[in-house]
Amino acid sequence: MQIRKDSAAQVAMLRRVALAVFVTLALCVTGEAVAAQSAPDREALLTQARSERDAGHRVEALAHCEEVLAHWPDDRHAQLLAIQLLSELGGAARARELAARLSPPLSQAEQARLQADYASHEVRWAKGMPADATHPYADADQAIVDTQRVADQGGGAADIRRRAQFDQLVAMDQGDRANEVLAGYAQLKQQGTQLPPYAERAVADALMQQHRPGEAVALYEDSIYRDPGPYAPGEADPHVDLAYAYLAAGRTHEALTTIDKVAATDPRWLDPPGARGVTQNSHKADADSTAAQLHADVGELQDAYTRLAAMCADAPGNVDLRRQLAMAELARGWPHRAADTLKIAATLEDEHDASAALDDADVARATYDYAAAQTSLDQAQQQAGRSGRVQDALQAWDRQRGWQFDLAHDNGWGSSPDYGDRDQETQATLASPLIDDHWRVLALARAASAALPEGHVERNRAGLGVQGFMPNVAFYLQALPAVDHYVRRTDVEAGFNWAISDHWSWTADASSAGADIPLRAQYYGITGNTLNTAVQWRASELTSARLALYRDHFTDGNLRKGWLVDFVQRLHTGPNLSLDGGVEIGGSTNSEKDRPYFNPSWDRSYALTTTLQNALYQYDTRSWNERFDAAIGRYVERNYATGWMASVRYGQTFQPHAGLRFGWGVSWRWQPYDGRHESRVVLDVSMHWGE
Repeated sequence: MQIRKDSAAQVAMLRRVALAVFVTLALCVTGEAVAAQSAPDREALLTQARSERDAGHRVEALAHCEEVLAHWPDDRHAQLLAIQLLSELGGAARARELAARLSPPLSQAEQARLQADYASHEVRWAKGMPADATHPYADADQAIVDTQRVADQGGGAADIRRRAQFDQLVAMDQGDRANEVLAGYAQLKQQGTQLPPYAERAVADALMQQHRPGEAVALYEDSIYRDPGPYAPGEADPHVDLAYAYLAAGRTHEALTTIDKVAATDPRWLDPPGARGVTQNSHKADADSTAAQLHADVGELQDAYTRLAAMCADAPGNVDLRRQLAMAELARGWPHRAADTLKIAATLEDEHDASAALDDADVARATYDYAAAQTSLDQAQQQAGRSGRVQDALQAWDRQRGWQFDLAHDNGWGSSPDYGDRDQETQATLASPLIDDHWRVLALARAASAALPEGHVERNRAGLGVQGFMPNVAFYLQALPAVDHYVRRTDVEAGFNWAISDHWSWTADASSAGADIPLRAQYYGITGNTLNTAVQWRASELTSARLALYRDHFTDGNLRKGWLVDFVQRLHTGPNLSLDGGVEIGGSTNSEKDRPYFNPSWDRSYALTTTLQNALYQYDTRSWNERFDAAIGRYVERNYATGWMASVRYGQTFQPHAGLRFGWGVSWRWQPYDGRHESRVVLDVSMHWGE
């Protein structure tokens, strides 16, 4: 599913071809000098050439063939063997040129086999980096045409035509034609044909692009069982793709175990026989980077970031590692740092390909720079619109810039000064699609009610608003007239969220008749304006601190001021699991006494908090998560004894597919009010549609 192709196979192949062609040309040029020497034994040289070929030493075998041809230019056996060796080494084009000069010419079957070899090499070439990053499918599409021509040859042997069908599956996968791959696979499966391991891997990759990881796992496993390796330096290790498939199928433990084992056992350097010096093991680099990616995908962001930073230090010119590091920085909440890392990567690459454009779009979306996100996604679509990753990104963008709908409802039971014996609140928000990459129109409705000892009270409002986005800033303005008979006052609300840097943010919300005013005050016709603001420092996903201030000015003259400080520290991170601990301290004052709602003249609270989050189920875009929150501390109210307070909440969220999410939770709070402990239980449900 990756857009950027691994170029190791192409580089290795080109080296072998260059060496083979060099040997051929060099021996041709020196043919006369060789002929002047004593003639070697022809049969001995041919026997040695065949032995070298059987042992996999094709370059050495080709040298022996050329030595025979230097003395006996018309030796048919040496000519045919040289053509076969060149074709096997990747020099299929040169082999076809030499075959065209043969007299008598090759038989129809031999020509068909040579053409099949050429088409097979075209498929391998398509796996490498494209010559033009803006047209990544040119090589694959040509390979598809040529393999189809071989498969359609009437005079070709059955095994050649069948091999061409297998090669075509690989070429179509390289060309991101997942639907055609699966259609071809279904046809072969119906015929009872068993695919070779390399073709199985191509079908498995197509299944991954079609979000069918369970079926992909079965094919990857079978291909590895039938071809367990070791794999050539220019050939991808299928264990890497299997680990990705395991993770997408929700088999997290198997995914991490598989990739960590490969990363631990693969040597960093290889010492190939007959080579001078050692070479870097491309399998090791792929396994290390994939291990970092998968650990990031399961929430182990610090571990992934540390690995990638070390790898980038060892290979500062590796563009792919730079971009992967940028995405790890983005996941940790550092979009500005990620943007800087992407700029460095851009200076190291010749072409800005579709994969790079998608990374740029992710960073732009995180900073509300939607115009830049659109530009990057347009570029990715133009360059590699058939890619599964590009299609997924475009669909996610369509969901994000399209209609958004949110619904939240909670029911409370208990006895509290502000909510009474029973209460409920519902809010629905419908946001229009993005307008000019900066604006949305909002339609909002809120309904709240409470059963107080003195009677029933409601606060119902509905209205319109506008939401705006600028780089690093989101803001809103909305008006909600009252539709109840308690306080007929339009509530005008405004606020913003400013991401000042990767570590600092500032939010503020103001309301002319805020929902923060207690419902008991509403019953007596009392409302007020509210102002809330908060500054947060966030080192990463592991550590954060926040200071919040609020000011409520009631229409009965009371002025309430409050503050809250919290500090959160990650205590444990595991695959799809996190445990946070924190401290929360707050307080408030009220300027007036003896009001019909709870308004202590002075109070303080101190609490220890904890949050546990865990993934219960994950399969592709379908997920089911749980969260547990708890707090325990002391509450101090002026003129009353200090008492214990506690709260717990357990909730779950379920996402049946991308763009749709449901949530529910149950919470309980126990706290003294005016010296008497009271409790409240709340059931909440929510729904989100969009992105």
